[in-house]
Order: sequence, then structure tokens, then C-alpha cells
Amino acid sequence: MSNPESFIDEVSEEVRRDRVTAALRRWGWIPVVAVVAFVAVAAYLEWQKAQNAARAQAFGNAVIAALDAEDLPARRTAIAAIEPVGQEQAAIQALLNATTLANGEDGDAAAARDVWLALADMPELLPTYRDLALLKVILSGGTGDAARDGQILEALATPGAPYRALAVEQQALAAVRADDTATAITLLRVLSQEAGVTETLRRRAVQLIVALGGTPEPV
Repeated sequence: MSNPESFIDEVSEEVRRDRVTAALRRWGWIPVVAVVAFVAVAAYLEWQKAQNAARAQAFGNAVIAALDAEDLPARRTAIAAIEPVGQEQAAIQALLNATTLANGEDGDAAAARDVWLALADMPELLPTYRDLALLKVILSGGTGDAARDGQILEALATPGAPYRALAVEQQALAAVRADDTATAITLLRVLSQEAGVTETLRRRAVQLIVALGGTPEPV
């Protein structure tokens, strides 16, 4: 019985080998294509990463060169001539452009505010850039609409917002201008006690509380 069984085993093994060989001939190209595709995608991602790094470096160099221009008019011209790639670079250029417009003896605060407000309205803009643009508007005198300015500051002062501390300070100053001393002191006390506030801003808040006749909270 052993010989017939051995013969059957050999035949079965041969059949399996034939089937594997046939399968490899028919489908063996799939793993090869998969490997080639994987290598191609990896190479493309690396190339794209290098391109992005090169563009970021070129933009940074252009910004540095523009800010190193000998005078304000030259800086304005150089910044306007920068060609940004992507929304983030466009946002940075707009912020720089508006800042140079607002500065100098011939500064145009209204034009700068228009640039900041247009930037804040850009769809899908990162909150950091949007909030900075709106804060710049407030620091330059506001939109001219007290109610709108109040809404902007309320949004900027949201807990966790990137410029919350500066927004709370501006809310306090707005309360002072409105002769609402109690609200101003309350806001300044919150600011003086808040974690993460710079020592300069904390000291400024305490000094203003004292100037308004209030008593700072103990640290």
C-alpha cells in the first residue's frame, strides 16, 4: 500500500506545483505593479516635500530681503513684489503689506485696515492669521463701528484664542473710554490673574487698575 500512496502524494504535489505556477503566471504581475506604485508614490511625496521646503525658503528669503530695504517706501515696494505660493504665504504678505501701509509719516491707516479686514474675510484662513488681522484692525483704531468692534473683541477674547490676553486688554480700554470703570477693573483683574499672560502685560494691567482707583487681586 505504501507505493500507491507515495505515487498519489507525488501526483498531488505535482498538481499543486502546476497550479501555483499557473497562478503566478496569471497574477504574478500584481505584486510587481504594487511595489513599483509604492516606490513611485514615495518618490513623489519626497519630491513634493522638497519642493514645498524650497518654496518656503524662497519666500522667507524674499521677506527678509524686503524688510532689510533701506527705507519704508522701498520696503513697501519689495513686499508688494513678493509672489506668494499658497494661502499661508499670501496671508503673511498681506499682514506685512498692511503694516508698512500704516507706518511712516505718510501712513494710511484706513488703507491698512481695509487690507486687514479683507484678509480676515479670506475663506479657510488659519485662525491665527485671521485673529491677528482683526487685532491689528482694533489696534489701529477699529472699524469705525463700535458695535462691530465689540463683537470682534468678544470673539478674540474667547478662552483659548491665540490673542485672548491682548483682546481682553483692549476690552478694558474700551470700557475706560466708555466711562465704565467697574467693567474695566474687572477685566483687568481677570487679565492680571490669567495663566500664560506675559509679565509685561500683567504689570500693565495692574498699573491701570491702580490708576482707575481699584485694588489689584493678590498674585
